[in-house]
Amino acid sequence: MGAGTGQVVHCMTAWPRAKIAFVGSHGIRKTTAAHAFAGIMQRAGRSVEYGREVVRDNPLGINELATPEAQLWVLVTQIRQELELAPKAEVLVTDRGVMDNYAYYLRACAMDDRYRVWPLVSAWAETYDLVVRLLPDIALRPDGIRSTSDEFRDDIERLLDSILPEVIAPARLATIPASRVTDRYDWWPLAERLAALLGVPLLADGVSARHPPRRSRGPDAAAIGDERGQLELHLGDAAGEPRT
Repeated sequence: MGAGTGQVVHCMTAWPRAKIAFVGSHGIRKTTAAHAFAGIMQRAGRSVEYGREVVRDNPLGINELATPEAQLWVLVTQIRQELELAPKAEVLVTDRGVMDNYAYYLRACAMDDRYRVWPLVSAWAETYDLVVRLLPDIALRPDGIRSTSDEFRDDIERLLDSILPEVIAPARLATIPASRVTDRYDWWPLAERLAALLGVPLLADGVSARHPPRRSRGPDAAAIGDERGQLELHLGDAAGEPRT
């Protein structure tokens, strides 16, 4: 084994396996955010796996007319995907988690947990080191697959309002308005937050410096700085209390 290969093995074992989920209702740029964050973790020299949204493969139907069985399929498929991907890299970034999938399931069940999956959801929620909730401050746009009903999306958001505090401590929850998820957003503070929660350095061995965020030369430069501050504002402090 060469020196370079040995160094990679050392980095993989020095950093604990970590999992971060981007959650929320549909049409709020979760996929864009998850992809961007995965890229930041790779820039830090960490190996990354990406768990895509599984609902689009659902053979039983989706959106507001989905049956309890259809949403149960999504929920258990989410867990199966995470089980398969988590051992393959230092960081697993997922587009959705069990929490938001449970919200869709519970709505489909008319608020009755028909298959008694809450204990599983509650226990599995503990496996996420960090959860990022995207807030729906942008309009729904048709993509040919997901619903464009504001009422449906609002139902899911109300359910998340009650579900997330039950299973995710404030120290492990970040909230970001969807409108801020653009190609100018600086995800590095969130990566630093994840490393702080794990108690390990963000940068892998051999990665000497952070790649500086893109800076605007125009009047939007101040807005980019505001985006960074907004992210830090919602991360919560190390003691688990949300910042105000």
